[in-house]
Amino acid sequence: MKPLEISNRDARRLWLWANGLAVSPVGKPDVMGMIRALGFVQIDTIRNVTRAHHHILWSRNQNYREKMLWPLLRQRHLFEHFTHDASLIPMETLPMWQRQFRRLGAKVAQNDWYQSGLGKVEIKNIRQRIEREGALSTHAFDTKASSREMWARPPHKKALDQMWYAGDLATCHRENFVKFYDLGERVFPPHLREGPCDPDQINWLCDQAIDRLSMGTCGEVQRFWEAMSAKEVQTWLASCQLIPVRIQNADRSWREAWAVADIETRLKAAPAPTVRLRILNPFDPAIRDRMRTERLFGFEYRNEMFVPAVKRRWGYYVYPLLEGDRFVGRIELKADRSEGWLRVTGFWPEPGVTWGTIRLEKLEAELKRFARLAGITEVNWSVARPA
Repeated sequence: MKPLEISNRDARRLWLWANGLAVSPVGKPDVMGMIRALGFVQIDTIRNVTRAHHHILWSRNQNYREKMLWPLLRQRHLFEHFTHDASLIPMETLPMWQRQFRRLGAKVAQNDWYQSGLGKVEIKNIRQRIEREGALSTHAFDTKASSREMWARPPHKKALDQMWYAGDLATCHRENFVKFYDLGERVFPPHLREGPCDPDQINWLCDQAIDRLSMGTCGEVQRFWEAMSAKEVQTWLASCQLIPVRIQNADRSWREAWAVADIETRLKAAPAPTVRLRILNPFDPAIRDRMRTERLFGFEYRNEMFVPAVKRRWGYYVYPLLEGDRFVGRIELKADRSEGWLRVTGFWPEPGVTWGTIRLEKLEAELKRFARLAGITEVNWSVARPA
């Protein structure tokens, strides 16, 4: 079959639509609907203005508010586990997530601390305590790390991690973002704890990934969940019915990929993205795969949070600015909720993008909307505004 050629403009249009960023983000928020459409939502500890999970959902509906998410975890509509990072996943995915519990639990159990036997004793003691006392947070334990290195973890945290990755423990709720652990059997609904055979789980995860990607390479499918190996995805590709495509990159080169069977229908249905200017989160799923982002949009983006300040090209927490179907700049923001202000501390237009009055007005309007999400009323600039 001759590959279907998809222009760069059409590929961008379809990708933004698939990610819920094509239409105006208004209306009554359907939080579970948004998360199901995305597959999951990444959560993150850093609260620069608002935490990543809230920002991601707000970008898709700006009537979303922070109080809307965490009750869904308590109500067992969501469970928390690790995709490419810590994420909230629809509970109906749980049967197909059993292999990820096994994979990650076994990986963590391979470290020397666990193999020495000390880990097994710690795990047994912690499990018995949670079984006896009910849900506990990491603050309920007081063991200390053996070193002061940045990533050193105390024994109780290692034990909690191993049981959490393996699904023996689960996040039952969070309070002020602090995770509370309970036995998996108390959190996960009984009828969802068993999954089909491993190959069926792999096939389902790959099917769900390509459905949300609409089109992608083997690597892009594998990176979507980070729950299957490249070899497993290759085996799936050899057995499924996909459409070969050639996708035009932002630099006008072409790459071969695969697309869903109804790709032409999706291309016709996908609307042109609104010309609204959006402040996207660094962890937004639309830009999570940095290689895909650069190929599609010609926009090179990297997180520099853990890069020494003197080596950063941009800043600590820099937000991409999306207007229509292209990235027009980057902005660094800081906020103080107690003082009620949000401040622009860095601004970098993309090469070749002119910042006139209309575009600047769009940005100012988006800054005010973003500030309202965090309960902030004052927005100002500590760097020069674009002229």
